[in-house]
Amino acid sequence: MAQVHLLLNQKGGVGKSTLTVNLAAITADVIARPDRQVPPVLAVSIDPQGSATWWADRVGDDLPFDFVQAHREPQELSRLKEIDGYEHIFVDTPGWIGPDADDDGVEDRDPLGDGRAGVALRAVLEAADDVIVPIEPEGLGFLPTANTIENVVKPRGIPYTVVINNWDPRDGTADLDETKAFIDGQQFHRAQTVVRHYKIHTRAAVENRVVTQYPRNRISLEAREDFFRLALELGLGGTRRQRKGAGRAAK
Repeated sequence: MAQVHLLLNQKGGVGKSTLTVNLAAITADVIARPDRQVPPVLAVSIDPQGSATWWADRVGDDLPFDFVQAHREPQELSRLKEIDGYEHIFVDTPGWIGPDADDDGVEDRDPLGDGRAGVALRAVLEAADDVIVPIEPEGLGFLPTANTIENVVKPRGIPYTVVINNWDPRDGTADLDETKAFIDGQQFHRAQTVVRHYKIHTRAAVENRVVTQYPRNRISLEAREDFFRLALELGLGGTRRQRKGAGRAAK
């Protein structure tokens, strides 16, 4: 039975698609076996904007994992764990998760709402083993991240990890330290690995490659290192794992 990892944050532009694609690539690279024709990793996008889909299509046959766009198939999404042949499934989600409104125009108390995006998200949340919550080191992401964890993840009791993404060391550590302080102050579970900003990450999609296909030079190896470290920290190198210390809903 596959492990289902959901990339989720109410705020858009925090790098969910990049983390989805590159963590899938790293995981496939680590657990690939020569006796298997089918990759042991699947990436699924339920984002109607299709950023990850566009990226996967550009890489084409060289993509080291399987990929499917499935935002129009909520009934199938709740059965992700039942798909044969995969050990890990990564799910990319929309950049905005609600609230949606019903026909009466009143926003639901559940921030996922009853719109198409909300239905798809509920389905994948039912299947998720854990949630990865990306956040960039800027104050504008604090409230949406807290809302995502407190209103969507914790009520469902799903283990989660907040990952600081796209930090540019040239900007200094003030914003990074403030973001760490916010996460720790909320007592959210935080990954120790920080994914740094590199131009090669932002250029990867248009250059038709994923992180495991970067050229072998110093900068590329440094850029790849963050994803390998994050995958190791999240325990993505095995078929089953225990998420020790991962955040859970308060009892």
